[in-house]
Amino acid sequence: MNKEDVRIVFMGTPEFAVPSLEALHKSGYNIVGVITSPDRASGRGRKLRYSPVKEYALRNDLYLMQPEKLRNENFIKELNALNVNLQVVVAFRMLPKQVWDMPKSGTFNLHASLLPQYRGAAPINHVIINGEKVTGLTTFFLDENIDTGRIISQVKLEIGKDENFGQLHDHMKGIGAKLVVDTVEKIRLGKDITVVQEDLLGSKIELKPAPKIFKADCAIDWSMSVAEIHNFIRGLSPYPGAFSFLHTNTDEKYIVKVLNSTIEPCQNNGDPGQIITDQKKYLKVVSINGLINITELQMEGKRRMATDEFLRGFKVPPFSFFK
Repeated sequence: MNKEDVRIVFMGTPEFAVPSLEALHKSGYNIVGVITSPDRASGRGRKLRYSPVKEYALRNDLYLMQPEKLRNENFIKELNALNVNLQVVVAFRMLPKQVWDMPKSGTFNLHASLLPQYRGAAPINHVIINGEKVTGLTTFFLDENIDTGRIISQVKLEIGKDENFGQLHDHMKGIGAKLVVDTVEKIRLGKDITVVQEDLLGSKIELKPAPKIFKADCAIDWSMSVAEIHNFIRGLSPYPGAFSFLHTNTDEKYIVKVLNSTIEPCQNNGDPGQIITDQKKYLKVVSINGLINITELQMEGKRRMATDEFLRGFKVPPFSFFK
């Protein structure tokens, strides 16, 4: 089958999905449709904003669909009329069977972990939070359950010692785009030999999940080790951001996002959460086995800034602590 004969519908919404769509489009594949989320109002002015995938589709005159409901009868008819051979999903919502089962060659998804580990909505965050040194990307055919389908291809990559979520996310976008194109090529040439995920699991292997992260999940527990706190901070940086409440001796309380940190292992005499600062250059927090040196932070309602800049505008009262 020639490239132009492979009729592809691409599904995705955020910036992470754009390189994959662009790579397929520039590789000469026939993108007969792009499906993305409906426009949403955001910001103070509540203006409608296009998704990054929609912006790419519009710039390149690709046929665009934005269904509110994926089971909508009119949408199903519209999708069916495109006579699709293959559907490619990158960072999109869960599909009903009548959608993912429609193309003859199937529907595959790009997932940002080495499946079957880290199934779920936030694999990049969780691999860093858990202190993993290696991660990867997986393409797999969709089935009835979440992230459980037959694996087509995988690629591994190392996680930098202090690499944060944003950096790893951006690194994976390009690698993922290449994997998507390679996967489509395998399917086009009939070389898509798949692996059942259960075959990769030994009896002693524990599956690590990657559930969606909510604001309540981002609060820092200063009683953890310095390594655990540091990994937690970088796993949530820059978004959604690990946070803590800064309490002062005047009973004031501020919400502070901690965006970057370093570790100082040492013997502590203070209580977890106690703040140590020279009011000029450093802001350190006591944990159970050392100090977390905060190097970048953001107070609620303010912009993010380096610690020395923050301390020039905010004097931390004596006996202040994070909790």
